[in-house]
Amino acid sequence: MSATVRAALSVATAAILATGCANQQQSSVERTQPTDSNYGPIIGDPKDARTRAKAHTDLASAYYELGNLGVALEEARIALAADPNYPPAYNVQGLVNMDLKDSTAADASFQRGLKLAPQDPDLNHNYGWFLCQTGREQQSIQWFMNAIKNPLYATPSKSYAAAGQCLQKSNPAESAQYLERALRLDPNTVQAMLPYGEYLYRRGQFGQAKELVARYNKMLPEPTPESLWLALRIERKLGDRAAETNLATQLRRRYSNSPQYQSLQRGDFDSP
Repeated sequence: MSATVRAALSVATAAILATGCANQQQSSVERTQPTDSNYGPIIGDPKDARTRAKAHTDLASAYYELGNLGVALEEARIALAADPNYPPAYNVQGLVNMDLKDSTAADASFQRGLKLAPQDPDLNHNYGWFLCQTGREQQSIQWFMNAIKNPLYATPSKSYAAAGQCLQKSNPAESAQYLERALRLDPNTVQAMLPYGEYLYRRGQFGQAKELVARYNKMLPEPTPESLWLALRIERKLGDRAAETNLATQLRRRYSNSPQYQSLQRGDFDSP
């Protein structure tokens, strides 16, 4: 998958960060307490520890969404110092380490969280995505399916889409099955739209591919280089030169440094 663009700060995230600022003094006091060699300070009774762990995990998640990885990692550490058995903190810690390209630390965080909460769908999904991003695409499918099996999982379409993305190059047919399942469960599963559109394009189903890309572009603030490139190639196959030219102009104006525009300049219309 191409690098994701982080979402704008939501009202909920703003509230979390505001709470974090209000509690900053308390956090700094906690950090001065005696520490455990693995997790840092452990203070108060278990109930209070879990409350603090949740608060700092929420902060870690908020900072992660903002792209402030250093602060996110520190907040996850504080959460685990308060309660080393709080699985969501390991989940965020794993995500941050994955973005920091520290594969060893990310793997350890996810596995520790899964040991504590083996049925947690978010941990299973994120560990699957970690495996996918580190060259273990086929192995990742097991973890996506573990997430989907949880009847309380709110977004199974997301895991089907991730499974499809992971197998897009190595096993296009199996990939398409997962992507199609994601879109059947939720037609607005953004993560599945372009990969499945690419699959339809390569099968010559240009009309269906065009509809899917158009719907994808309507769901975003602006089209991506990937969506413009796929739409351009579809219009080229359909013979609409005016639409093709318009899309080429958009690609040049918006994303002149993108690999997709370089492919256009070379006339390499087979590149995804």
